[in-house]
Amino acid sequence: MQTLRIGDKAVYPAQGVAEVVGVETKEIMGKRVSFYVLRVLDTDMKIMVPREKADDVGLREVIDEQEVEDVKDVLRERDVRFDRQTWNRRYRGFMQKLKTGSIYDVAEVFRDLYLLKSSKVLSFGERRMLDNARSLLVKEMSVAKRQPAESVTLELEQIFQN
Repeated sequence: MQTLRIGDKAVYPAQGVAEVVGVETKEIMGKRVSFYVLRVLDTDMKIMVPREKADDVGLREVIDEQEVEDVKDVLRERDVRFDRQTWNRRYRGFMQKLKTGSIYDVAEVFRDLYLLKSSKVLSFGERRMLDNARSLLVKEMSVAKRQPAESVTLELEQIFQN
């Protein structure tokens, strides 16, 4: 990852889009460590990520407009097979995908749960995960496209109406 500067937007896995609000250096066990100070846009939560570990934790830049189109392609895919797993096993698999920080994995979770809810009742955990995946997608896509979250939400809904 390239060096982030104050004011840049980045994606922190499972938390969403964050703004770099500072860079701090702290002494930890006798060693000076430089941190990105991030503020998650949705929750205002503050996260400190060691700069040298940014790639390891999955911190990445916000997708560009071409990648937005690639995400939409993932969402349009309908040849999806659901194996007959129990809801909690499926939930764990989806949770692993969300933790990767990959926008494509998040899109797959959103698509799969959205399609699944049309054929069966989702568990409470799955409904929350669907909402979380939607939120992560909408926030990043709205930042990437420089559009309000409402218009991106409408776009996502339209993808599933076709």
